[in-house]
Amino acid sequence: MNATSSDMRPLAIVILAAGKGTRMRSDIPKVLHKIAGKSVVGHAAAAPASLSPERLVIVVGPGMEHVVADVPGAVAALQQERLGTAHAVLAARDALKDFNGDLMILNGDVPLIQPQTLVDLRASVSNGAAVAVLGFECTTEHAYGRLIVDGAGGLDRIVEDKDATDAEKQTNLCNSNAIVLAAEHAWSILEAIDNDNVQGEYYLPDVVKVARGRGLACTYAVAPEDEVHGINSRVELARAERLLQARLRREAMDNGATLIAPDTVFFSHDTKLGRDVVVEPHVVFGPGVDVADNVTIKAFSHLEGASIAEEATVGPYVRLRPGADVGVGAKIGNFVEVKKASIEEGAKVSHLSYIGDARIGAHANVGAGTITCNYDGYDKHFTDVGAGAFIGSNTSLVAPVTVADGGFTGSGSVITKDVSADALAVERAQQKEVAGWAAKFRARKEAAKKKGA
Repeated sequence: MNATSSDMRPLAIVILAAGKGTRMRSDIPKVLHKIAGKSVVGHAAAAPASLSPERLVIVVGPGMEHVVADVPGAVAALQQERLGTAHAVLAARDALKDFNGDLMILNGDVPLIQPQTLVDLRASVSNGAAVAVLGFECTTEHAYGRLIVDGAGGLDRIVEDKDATDAEKQTNLCNSNAIVLAAEHAWSILEAIDNDNVQGEYYLPDVVKVARGRGLACTYAVAPEDEVHGINSRVELARAERLLQARLRREAMDNGATLIAPDTVFFSHDTKLGRDVVVEPHVVFGPGVDVADNVTIKAFSHLEGASIAEEATVGPYVRLRPGADVGVGAKIGNFVEVKKASIEEGAKVSHLSYIGDARIGAHANVGAGTITCNYDGYDKHFTDVGAGAFIGSNTSLVAPVTVADGGFTGSGSVITKDVSADALAVERAQQKEVAGWAAKFRARKEAAKKKGA
């Protein structure tokens, strides 16, 4: 049987996510903590999803059933008692009772495995092996279990660090706990694992011992070490974030974006950047940002749930919130916040403004200090600024309100009524001038100052 034929066999994936994660010191299950804007278990399920499994089962503990909501298409299996990793896999059996195919078992707290690594692991059972284990070459001091290879290159056994001899500890081929079991042997091997150990638990790595005891072949694949780190603490969560951000930055640059200071830019798992995008230092991308070609995003900007069209400029110090839609060649300048608003082609909102629940028409200009007053304490209301309109500095647009195409507002105005096309709307008190007042004021102040001395 070759690798291609193994890919044609049915595949079910079981992700183990029942761990309490006590070292996280959190009320949130550790697999729901996020890296790059996506839960750990969501990342853990992303790579196996690329294998198009027929079934995807998430094993959870009591009170953790909501974890499965982070993995589209998955079903939950409850491990009522936490009696070890092999016991956790058996908890998924009811969800797979009518399934007959290979079984891939992964950990829900290992978020960085890449699809090709899992393709290679699955292919390892294609030559008649009953068990394939994913190993990695560990380069640092560790307490991982070792994969012991026999003279023929097969996997002979897995030895836990505490049980390893000095000679066995010399190997750095370590166990990641990702395993594939061939369809014809999977459940019988799992059922044969016992709990004859100090902890009284059923350990998944014992699949190798059981299979070898039956004369079945076991093999392994090797993954890069950075892909198989698990998360059990906040420190390890931060390490995973660092590794993933490095990967996302590299991908962005390989795909044609320029990052002026890559280590200062933070991406979400789903950030999309076009070609010849320039990202200046200290930019943060939250989830749901799509940037077209030839866009410049200047320093210290924060973007989330936003779309930016070709040739636009954003920043510095800009906040784009969900629903922000920046048109072709538009400019969003420093200290501007945009929320659920479209800034159409060539429009400019250059500085110190808030635009929410609004449309700014093509080639309109919004002056400094402008705000759309969109919330009345109960409901949100819409502001519509037409093409070519000019909004004077320090204008308050009290929604719902429309400034028609070509309309102007005078600086400092509070606009509460619609403005007609090509009209000027001014709302402010008439300026008065009191001749000589300033000189008299200074004289009084100087006299009072001398008297006080």
